[in-house]
Amino acid sequence: MPFKKTAPDFILILSTTILLAIGLIMVYSASAIWADYKFSDSFFFAKRQLLFACLGIIAMFVIMNVDYWILKKWAKPLLIICFVLLVIVLIPGIGVERNGSRSWLGVGAFSIQPSEFIKLAIIAFLAKFLSEHQRHITTVKKGLLPSLSLVFLAFGMIMLQPDLGTGTVMLGTCVVMIFIAGARIFHFVVLGLFGVAGFVGLIISAPYRMARITSFLDPWEDPLKTGFQIIQSLYAIGPGGLFGLGLGESRQKFFYLPEPQTDFIFAILAEELGFIGGSLVLLLFALLLWRGIRVALGAPDLFGSFLAVGIISMIAIQVMINIGVVTGLMPVTGITLPFLSYGGSSLTLMLMAVGILLNISRYSRL
Repeated sequence: MPFKKTAPDFILILSTTILLAIGLIMVYSASAIWADYKFSDSFFFAKRQLLFACLGIIAMFVIMNVDYWILKKWAKPLLIICFVLLVIVLIPGIGVERNGSRSWLGVGAFSIQPSEFIKLAIIAFLAKFLSEHQRHITTVKKGLLPSLSLVFLAFGMIMLQPDLGTGTVMLGTCVVMIFIAGARIFHFVVLGLFGVAGFVGLIISAPYRMARITSFLDPWEDPLKTGFQIIQSLYAIGPGGLFGLGLGESRQKFFYLPEPQTDFIFAILAEELGFIGGSLVLLLFALLLWRGIRVALGAPDLFGSFLAVGIISMIAIQVMINIGVVTGLMPVTGITLPFLSYGGSSLTLMLMAVGILLNISRYSRL
């Protein structure tokens, strides 16, 4: 492509690196007690997180130096591969079930979550479609329906696992991309009504989802079951105060908050580092999102713009949902906090996504 390549966005690299470093420290701090009890190795989770962080960083820097236009060519094959993996993961005996969700492929601790990677694949495919058919996005037949059909298919397959959290992030990301592309507000209102009805149906159809809604409204109604995680999370955040109890001094990680190194790691961070530490993490996310938006605005072509919008929307939605859950502002759902929560698939995906942003930034017009 006839665009001059420059240095990648340094602030984007810096904010990502700091978040990753904080995440590695907090994964060890949050998981050491549990890991020592279960595996007789306090570094069990931290070592695996460090391994995936190294793999993710390598992938990020490789992707940063491979022109992002190659994704336009491979968007369809990558999406097909991800769909195949989503089918395979549902096969009994092949897919690994954890916490009631069959979402993993692999052996033991070294496994991948296909639903994580389809988020990035569908962003690339949708960016390609929107860049080639933006003039039709205001129509239902040629624009809106084709762009949403694969999204709803992927959402349905993810819900078969079931994994409402990941499906919601993917769906929300795609809706933002289509909105930015210029879809009509009226179409979104109609889709929104159907979407609300669909979510209500999903909640009603599964008793555990209804329990999460009722526990969100009043967690103390059932403090030992459905409201347990929210209550323990708030018990962690509250005592943290302004400066926290000190790094490593969390009380809730002593078997009160279940698996604190994953979805509720921000609660442990707030308990140990206080309001100041929590605010610093949120500021770093805000800085990352700002630079991502700047990359999208300065991209040299529509494909790059839509690709950057999709990636930054995915990160933003995931952060908002995770922080909302941890602070009791949203019902509990299994969503990791990008760069901080323990989880190989999520961490690798996020670093790969940042690598794409960095590559687009190398051709920025701003």
